[in-house]
Amino acid sequence: MYFVIYGFLYLCSLLPLPVLYLLSDLFYAVVYYLIGYRKKVVLHNLAIAFPEKTIAERKRIAKDFYHKFIDSFVETVKLLSAPDSFFEKRFTGNWEVINRYYDQGRSVQLILGHTFNWEWGNVQVVRKIRHLFLGVYMPISSKPLNRVFKKLRSRSGAILLSAHNMTREFLPYRRSLYCLGLVADQSPGGRMNKARWFTFFNRKTAFTIGPAKSAITNNAVVLFAAIERRKRGYYQVTFTLAEEDPGTNTDENTLTKKFVTFLEATIRQHPDMWLWSHRRWKHEWKEGDEMGE
Repeated sequence: MYFVIYGFLYLCSLLPLPVLYLLSDLFYAVVYYLIGYRKKVVLHNLAIAFPEKTIAERKRIAKDFYHKFIDSFVETVKLLSAPDSFFEKRFTGNWEVINRYYDQGRSVQLILGHTFNWEWGNVQVVRKIRHLFLGVYMPISSKPLNRVFKKLRSRSGAILLSAHNMTREFLPYRRSLYCLGLVADQSPGGRMNKARWFTFFNRKTAFTIGPAKSAITNNAVVLFAAIERRKRGYYQVTFTLAEEDPGTNTDENTLTKKFVTFLEATIRQHPDMWLWSHRRWKHEWKEGDEMGE
């Protein structure tokens, strides 16, 4: 099944990007109007995040989100055949912010949210930085599809660490000069006993403190990353220093709170760029749950 899926997607990836975007427009109509994929989840999340907006305004954000969501899928398919040079002007960033810490002999931890198109960013960061890049990923339940995405995400030399076994898989690289990339806006899932609760879009929301704990333990420089779409098919990432010496200057709650504040500001600036289809508020805060602020 893997070879069938991979072969089909590879053939699709050979299509010029403008043609893929035409297909994306068709898929958008099917996904949004006919299938309604997670439409209730998206609109519910938007109602939580933006109660001050009208229903019409939230629907406009939802439609823009679905357009970019489908675009990100066809762009990810393009990874199967596009040469590295394809991304040179299509995904830019202030890479020097990371590389200066390589010159200082410091490892770096990148923390970001699910803003489009993080898959292109995963490929380009490996090409642009001098550190060994370690990318933490969430395995997909379908084994053939998971295998395809692992191939995509490691095409430029990224070393992938499963989120399920991140601590164990990270150990061999702990003493190297690494850059660890973490998408840290997912719900803690089954590890709610280890979660901390922070105010996120005016609602108590559970976040994992794992990224902060890792940065403090290894005293890795913490950078936050925000991705903007300049126009269709062109992205720019901006890295911002969050903490230079987490091992001595901060704690898990304070560092996580910084990320929560950064993430909300990033989403508010470009609300259609965030992955609203995941159930970010599926857990309700209960009396006795540990607050991180």
